Amino acid sequence: MFRQRRFLPAVAVACAAALLLSSCSESSSASGDSSAPAGDPVAGGSLTVLQTGEPRSLDPAALTNYWAFQPALGNALYGTLMTNDVESLDIEYKMATDFSTTDGGATFTLTLQPGLMFTDGTPLDAAAVKYNWDRLVDPALGSTSGRWAAQIAETQVEDPTTLRVTMRSPNPHYAQSIVGSSLNWIASPAALAKGQAEFDANPVGAGPFTLTSWTRQDAIELTKNPGYWDAPKPYLDELVIRTVSDTNQRVNAMTTGAADLASETNWASLNKIEAAGLNSTVVPTGGGQFVGMNFARAPFDDARARRAVSLAVDLDAINTAVYNDEGQIPDTLFEENSQFFSDIPLKETDPAAAQKLFDELAAEGKPVSFTFLSYPTTESRTLGEALQAQLSAFKNVEAKVDVVDYAQATARTAARDFDMLISSAVIQDPDNPLWLAFHKDSSGNTVGVNDAELNAALDAGRTGVTVEERTAAYKTVQERLLELNPGIWYYRAVPAVVWGENVQGVNVYALGSPLPEEIWVTD
Repeated sequence: MFRQRRFLPAVAVACAAALLLSSCSESSSASGDSSAPAGDPVAGGSLTVLQTGEPRSLDPAALTNYWAFQPALGNALYGTLMTNDVESLDIEYKMATDFSTTDGGATFTLTLQPGLMFTDGTPLDAAAVKYNWDRLVDPALGSTSGRWAAQIAETQVEDPTTLRVTMRSPNPHYAQSIVGSSLNWIASPAALAKGQAEFDANPVGAGPFTLTSWTRQDAIELTKNPGYWDAPKPYLDELVIRTVSDTNQRVNAMTTGAADLASETNWASLNKIEAAGLNSTVVPTGGGQFVGMNFARAPFDDARARRAVSLAVDLDAINTAVYNDEGQIPDTLFEENSQFFSDIPLKETDPAAAQKLFDELAAEGKPVSFTFLSYPTTESRTLGEALQAQLSAFKNVEAKVDVVDYAQATARTAARDFDMLISSAVIQDPDNPLWLAFHKDSSGNTVGVNDAELNAALDAGRTGVTVEERTAAYKTVQERLLELNPGIWYYRAVPAVVWGENVQGVNVYALGSPLPEEIWVTD
């Protein structure tokens, strides 16, 4: 059995200073090399991969490059412009050869490999990248990557291999946003222009595999791209990707050999897979999932209500109820091995102080009453019910649980029509997730927090180019989050990939995004 349980090391921000003049240099090592290969790569064979979310379209704008969605599919169809090393976060180049800035992240120059071609014979050039990046901000596409694409003010083609990128505000760490989003996946503009239905029937990229068939809610079958730019890769002849949203079904498929590789989102399931002797890697992250409280309306527009609920909740009991004691609770925003670590707790627990605040609010005619907006999953519903049960032991507070379908939950989240819900900030480089979750100008700031000191610290962490500047900024961020109580951090994310004994060359980048062109199988 092999398991690589790694935590974010101090070197994770070593490339930050280099970004002042250019992006981190290309590394000769594969991104997140997670296995010790058994000999040289072997050509041939088929691999069955489990992803956790069915795509609504094969358009890269509709795919999400997180372990819990469709990373293997996107990488297979479209390849990657660049990747990162999941420990050092150094940028490593694939179809791009450079992404550099000379002005502190106000502008970048993207340089591509010459002669790249889509499978329809059209060029993957700077104009194709511009087309893909510019369209991501269209709200009609509903792309999860739109929030990152919106940071770009303008793209300009300088020549077939060169794209100049102007940012709305300086961000020397923007390469990490490209790596972890669908900006990393470029599709043929000619094919996209034919419309979604035709594109889904024949998606055109320059990746290591091409589509054979897509049976919705069943299997996506792909075949080796003989014209892939990085020959002799891919090594596999075929790739079969199935969507299995239930974690227990994924465990069964992996342990019985029905699948060869899978993304995993659950610590308990990961433990079962390891106990069966299979391999796994967990991308080191900070932050995680939190129960967010809406600053924009009662009761959580009052800081005392947020603090009272936070002080009242016993996270160990939540872990027992929801995860059978197998979850990991984030005590601090960053792990101890992180350069950004400060011994600042994410949460305090004090039932007596909580009750005092509940009573104080009730005496002012503002008893705390709220509804937990739950997705239609067992985990989400159980979490809401566990919070409700704990708070029932206190006076002057009432918690309800409203379970709605995904469409309603998404719509209400976007409209900020909720009191409390599950949110997240899963951290590699801290700029992207923390600015997105908590800055006043971010569309992803679902809870609506607006604190001048927090905003300034997030901006300083974004624009800082030295380790010292960024460490100081994110210490302030941690202090403000403790003071403001935007949410209760209850679960450290598990961006995991698991694979069988006959699978070799597993490499991951970003938040658990496997590279199928690197994989081969043995008998």
